[in-house]
Amino acid sequence: MESENKTGVSEFLLLGLSDDPELQPLLFGLFLSMYLVTVLGNLLIILTVGSDPHLHTPMYFFLSILSLNDVCFSTTTVPKMLLNIKTQSKAMTYTGCLTQVYFFMVFICMDNLLLTMMAYDRYVAICHPLYYMVIMNSRLCILLVLLSLSISIADALLHSLMVLHLSFCRDLKIPHFFCELAQILKLSCSDTFINNILVYLVTSLLGVGPLSGIIFSYTRIVSCILRIPSTGGKYKAFSTCGSHLSVVSLFYGTCVGVYLSSASTFSSRKRSVASVMYTVVTPMLNPFIYSLRNRDMKGALRKLL
Repeated sequence: MESENKTGVSEFLLLGLSDDPELQPLLFGLFLSMYLVTVLGNLLIILTVGSDPHLHTPMYFFLSILSLNDVCFSTTTVPKMLLNIKTQSKAMTYTGCLTQVYFFMVFICMDNLLLTMMAYDRYVAICHPLYYMVIMNSRLCILLVLLSLSISIADALLHSLMVLHLSFCRDLKIPHFFCELAQILKLSCSDTFINNILVYLVTSLLGVGPLSGIIFSYTRIVSCILRIPSTGGKYKAFSTCGSHLSVVSLFYGTCVGVYLSSASTFSSRKRSVASVMYTVVTPMLNPFIYSLRNRDMKGALRKLL
């Protein structure tokens, strides 16, 4: 297959979720509705946390940062997909594609690390309640968020710079609705061994590592809850982390389902459809999970509205 230098690549073609012209209006309406719900729902969470002094705690500080990150995460992929459907164009410029890869990796990594910090916050609150405000002080919370952002930016920048050194083949069709790093590497005519090793290494460090931290935190949380003598006390302790546990299960369940369990059996098009779960559906559901399962959030929302 004839190849060309990376500087000669002008654009990629995003094949999207379906080639059926009759489905395009339905897809446009569906994803526009989901995107608007995601943005409005997460902004409402941020506004609610900011307006109620009772929610100015580490737990809700991390929740507001997570909501802001989810808005940015959805904005990275959905508006471009809607534009392509509306204009019936599949084109994505080389620069635009690499920019989308960069920001997508920043926000998905940030999501991962934020969920880990929230698990640690619940661990301290339940297992060390007397020292909670001493350990989870505002300075530590801000430093944790800044550290997570720095790690996410460095990770995305490293992958993006590695892609810049690749040359690409003539066939630049991406069977996805956004520029995914794995799909771009498949289109390269260069040796991508180092890129793939980097992907596996970073996935192990920034994927398995935080997930192990979450599992460890909840193992200790369950152990502490079981030692509480009263049933009411156990229920109250577990209810404080029920929403976070639901979000963690949804996020990691969909990611693992797409990238591990189904990688060998799904076609590229079916995999892109499955990716909708963690790129669009999960950010949309997070505000509902936290507002409907949390008494403090429901009370603050009623005051705000």
